[in-house]
Amino acid sequence: MYFETPVNPTLQLIDITAIRFMLDGHPRAQTPRPHHRRPHICTPYCQRPLEHGTDIIIHSLTKDIGGFGTDMGGAVIASKDLHGLLMLYRKDFGGVLSSKSAWDFLVYEWPTLATPLVNQQRNAMKIASFLQLYPYVARMSYPDLEGSPQRTLALKQMVDEHGRFAPGSALYFTLKKNGANNQKAEALVNYLAEHSCTVIRAVSLGQIKTLIENPYLMTPAALTEAEKRTKGIEPGGIRLSIGLEDWRDITGDLKCPLDQVRQL
Repeated sequence: MYFETPVNPTLQLIDITAIRFMLDGHPRAQTPRPHHRRPHICTPYCQRPLEHGTDIIIHSLTKDIGGFGTDMGGAVIASKDLHGLLMLYRKDFGGVLSSKSAWDFLVYEWPTLATPLVNQQRNAMKIASFLQLYPYVARMSYPDLEGSPQRTLALKQMVDEHGRFAPGSALYFTLKKNGANNQKAEALVNYLAEHSCTVIRAVSLGQIKTLIENPYLMTPAALTEAEKRTKGIEPGGIRLSIGLEDWRDITGDLKCPLDQVRQL
């Protein structure tokens, strides 16, 4: 089983421990093989999935670890007994970083990962609270919000190496009276692309700059409308990846287009 939590872009959480118990009770789990393992993709600072029973962890070095959106890379963390299998995949599919690329990640970016994420998470909570109370926002998703239906699960499994709550730096929200189309969401994103000083329209996330996208139109463009809705990708959904700008500047940039799109 392969899964990602929080789910991108809706930030729904998957209970890692519950998945482990469910799979351990499956008949095929009595004779473990590599394809029975439980891989998990995550940001390493905000979760420790090995402690909840995950067998394989996949990190995107391109996102928070790289931080600037300028480097490409990935990392796989697993137990020693899977070393041979992983080396087989590496031989067949490649994907080994060059020495210079690996040097940047290991020497510059891994050691500084906590510094931006601590500040990005503070910004994210401020902005989530602002959006939650904004009259034109229908639903706001962020693991640290009071009243969040999955906050208890977030407190259990979204923690850093010191056991401190680490809810991440991504937000997801929808606008009111959007109906069956995404006119308001599209207008909001386009306005920010043209006028904002702090928010950039982009499909990526986990950078030191704040990025916004309407996932329905941008990331899964190849999917049909029915497939998007089945996967929970709403026409009016908006994902924000919070950066290191002053949170007051970010909310200031958001307020004007939010006020404008309410007329649509």
